[in-house]
Amino acid sequence: MSYLIGISAAVGIALLAAAGRFDRDRSFYPTVLAVVASYYVLFAAMGGSVSAVWTEAGVMSVFLAIAVWGSRRNLWIVVVGLAAHGVFDSFHAAVAADASAPTWWPAFCLAFDVTAAAYFACLLTFGRVDARSSVPSSPTPTSGAQSND
Repeated sequence: MSYLIGISAAVGIALLAAAGRFDRDRSFYPTVLAVVASYYVLFAAMGGSVSAVWTEAGVMSVFLAIAVWGSRRNLWIVVVGLAAHGVFDSFHAAVAADASAPTWWPAFCLAFDVTAAAYFACLLTFGRVDARSSVPSSPTPTSGAQSND
């Protein structure tokens, strides 16, 4: 049942994002990745385990870095990050067994993340969102700029 609810939630959010055109903004799915990565930190804090909070914050930082990197370089990186977070959910208990997440959460999150990644991949494949960043990798000087030499 957790898988079905996770899939349904991801589809519902994807449809709502499409209706509001949120999913056409390059930052939407990187933000989704950042949010889903933060929940285990919340569960650890609710469980009162400082060591679990630090462990979960470390894992969250990896996914936050993927979200930022993907949003700046290529959104396919975010698709991989969402799917990877889902896969991570399947063995999360081996990494941080004391995180106090509900027993149904890993299955729900796996289904949500993989479904969201698949939907986002469809958006990129069919050109609803441009996968490549239009932001230059390094600043370029503008013509006519004055130097302070």
